[in-house]
Parts: sequence; structure tokens; C-alpha cells
Amino acid sequence: MQLYFTPRTISIAVLIALEEAGLAYDALPIDFAKAEQTKPEFLKVNPKGRVPAVVTPEATLTEAGALLELVADLAPNAGLRPTDPIAIAKMREVMFYLASTMHVNHAHKLRGHRWADQESSHRDMTAKVPETMAQSCAYISDHALLGPYVLGDVFSLADIYLYVVCTWLQGDGVNLDDFPTIQSFMTTMEARETVQAAKARGML
Repeated sequence: MQLYFTPRTISIAVLIALEEAGLAYDALPIDFAKAEQTKPEFLKVNPKGRVPAVVTPEATLTEAGALLELVADLAPNAGLRPTDPIAIAKMREVMFYLASTMHVNHAHKLRGHRWADQESSHRDMTAKVPETMAQSCAYISDHALLGPYVLGDVFSLADIYLYVVCTWLQGDGVNLDDFPTIQSFMTTMEARETVQAAKARGML
């Protein structure tokens, strides 16, 4: 298995999940500063020009949420996904929110060209990011974190996904002092060996 990743992007959630699962993989960095994600070599791997991407003998797969679920399927004994249908749905509810809303809020800071052509529009979107990310933090604090983890006392894929997204908050102008529940969650996650290892490797 090959994982194409870029430090400090959502691809690191997949890397952490692979480490949690104890699965073997080759980590292949894509340098955004050199625009490697736009080069023909990488576009053959992922025509969307984004990370993460995973290459297996059977298929090339993309999208963080799908890849996290793949890891859980490949290593069921790692306990990255609950077995209760309601708990699974709750986990996915949070993951889908992160993908469809919170990550998009963040992307407006540096990826405004995806939605508008005028530079003034890009500046306006960037200026809005602290507000929209804080709104997402309020939702996460009030409705997503049921305890130390998304599922209360049970660690799952949603926690890995949420942790990586929350590492962007300071850069997005969010004051974490306003969200003690998220601060506590981050402290809990940073105590995990896999997260410590990722930080030591400069991934986060």
C-alpha cells in the first residue's frame, strides 16, 4: 500500500489511522510548495490533484473519509470503528460534517480560486474564515464531542479526522480558549503515541 500525503493536510489523518491499525504502507510525500499535486505524474494517481491518495494492488483510492473506512475494514481488530449501527452513524455524521462543512470553511482561506475569480472575492472569503471556523467549533463542542472522544469514551475514526482538522484552528484565527471542550479533546489526542509520532516526524 502506498499513501500519498502532504504534511499538515487532511492526508495525515489517514497516516495516523494506518499507524493506529498497524498496517504496512509506504509514505510518499507530495510537495505543495513545488505544486507537485498539479504535475502529470501525480495527476495520473489522482486526477483531482489532491491528497490523500492510496494505491493498492487492486485500486487507487482517494478521499480521506473513504480511506479511513478502508483502514478500519483492513484492520477490524484495531477497533477504529464501532459495531453498533447507531454509533457508526454518529461517527460518520461527524466525519461527513468535517468533510462537507468545516474543511470547506478552512479551504476558503487559501483555495478561494475554487469558488471565485476576483481577487477581492478571495480576500473576502479569507476574512470570513475565523468566523465560519469558530461557528464550526461551536457545533463540534455542543453537538459532536460526547466525552473525551466523539463517541464518548470510545476512540474512533472520527477522532482522528477531527484532530487533524483542529490542528488548523490557530492558523485560521480561532481562539481555542473559547472552546475548552476542543482544547481537552486535543490534549487527549496528543497523548496518543501515533499522534506524538506524527508530530515528531513533522507531519502536523
